[in-house]
Amino acid sequence: MHLRNAELFCDVVVHGSFSKAAEVRRVSQSAASQAVHALEKRLGAQLIDRSKRPFELTPAGAIYFDGCQQLLKSFEQVEEQVRRAIGQTKNRVRIAAIYSVGLAQMHDYVEQFQHLYPDVMITLDYLHPDEVYERVSENQADLGLVSFPKEDKDLTSILWQEQPMVLVVYPGHRLAEQVSCEVGAIENEPFVAFTSELVVRQKMDRWLKKAGVHVQLIHEFDNIENIKRAVEAEAGIAILPLPTVTREVQDQSLKIVRLEQVEWFRPIGIIQRKQKSVPDDVVSKFIEVLHENPANFSSAHRETTEGTASQGENSSGMDAFSFGPLIARE
Repeated sequence: MHLRNAELFCDVVVHGSFSKAAEVRRVSQSAASQAVHALEKRLGAQLIDRSKRPFELTPAGAIYFDGCQQLLKSFEQVEEQVRRAIGQTKNRVRIAAIYSVGLAQMHDYVEQFQHLYPDVMITLDYLHPDEVYERVSENQADLGLVSFPKEDKDLTSILWQEQPMVLVVYPGHRLAEQVSCEVGAIENEPFVAFTSELVVRQKMDRWLKKAGVHVQLIHEFDNIENIKRAVEAEAGIAILPLPTVTREVQDQSLKIVRLEQVEWFRPIGIIQRKQKSVPDDVVSKFIEVLHENPANFSSAHRETTEGTASQGENSSGMDAFSFGPLIARE
């Protein structure tokens, strides 16, 4: 079995999309589809039910997905042990982030950082919020990006962003052409939500209750990509952080409506361990880049990376930075 195919399969599942998984790995959508097909052919079993929208894992696919996640995580740990053995860890920044921080957004920061510090390798893993805290606490990540950062005696956090929450609807919805609406306009609307164990869902429940608004819960997902796909399929509406739907709004597959009478924001925090044996200058430099405005990033490195990516999926530029295993996510 090719490890690359397993990585692509996990990316497809996590993103709920072949095209987005292809974008993450800097390959063509056809290459991502072929990778999954090759695994299915090798196993003699269907892993993904493509007849449903959003697509779903088959029972065999769920088993295979869990196994691949464990395999990729073990492989990453082995690589980390080797890097430590040969003393390469000083030129590496390990980032753990909740998935919904936004791949496109992180691309800008990572590419800017590598433009400034080309000798530093970045590993970026997308994980469940609890796993982000675990990685940072156990020194398996240098910093974490989480929403609604919680207090912890061993961790420190600083605010990175406050993302406005907006109403997200499909183009044919009755509110789709409105710039804004009263929060009461969504009363009794079919609603696609996060799963109840996530902090963002708990906050949303409290916000709606305080506003005196009731919605009809139709679907629950643990990741934003599936929520967006469900809204696109006209299953219901959702309330999501504005930066997470920028691309869909540009593509006109979704519409956003600003909610009047309420000001709801999702804070994103940068977490680190309080006690570090050795100060890490490269991590501090990455945090400095995170606090820059992406609009001010030089265009030179964008032209370079775009030119490299256009050479095709086998280009050496494909590994300009590393995305680790993409595991269950917010």
